[in-house]
Amino acid sequence: MQAPDAGRPCAHVGYTVPSAWIERFAYLVPPAGPVVDIACGSGRHVRYMRARGHTVLAIDRDQQALEGMSSDPGIEIIAADLEDGSPWPLGTRRFAGVVVTNYLWRPLLPAMVAAVASSGVLLYETFAQGNEAFGKPSNPDFLLKPGELLDAVRGQLRVLAYEDLIVDSPKPAAIQRIVARRERQDR
Repeated sequence: MQAPDAGRPCAHVGYTVPSAWIERFAYLVPPAGPVVDIACGSGRHVRYMRARGHTVLAIDRDQQALEGMSSDPGIEIIAADLEDGSPWPLGTRRFAGVVVTNYLWRPLLPAMVAAVASSGVLLYETFAQGNEAFGKPSNPDFLLKPGELLDAVRGQLRVLAYEDLIVDSPKPAAIQRIVARRERQDR
């Protein structure tokens, strides 16, 4: 993990409870369907989705954070740096739920959307332009542009909820968040 002052959001610091956005829409993930938490950090959403009865794949580059989850047989762990140019570590796997919070690496947006299975949902929440007024992250490389999450799912997923706003909790921030479903595809 880079130092917080390097411009990258520090996903592991200060967040121990699930995001209210993820809690609000987790019911949309098909029951017992597999979930992936991309750049999961310390695993707050991994544990939350596991408690809801899902098997969960936790992926992050921080091996230490992942080790704390290794004793649960319902949690699969992949330690990978998603930004080093290596191939997408999930291949063609699809998930009932794809969870992403406080993380943006634009080259992976298409792979994240493609990882949503038929009838599955994408639950995504991260920092947006305007966050520089509140502190880190402030580097535009790590701040969503207006409508960027909408553009990422357009033509592939049905948007169920979307917000681009300033929040006060858990700390003041400019964020975008989306919930989008892949419509069922009959075989």
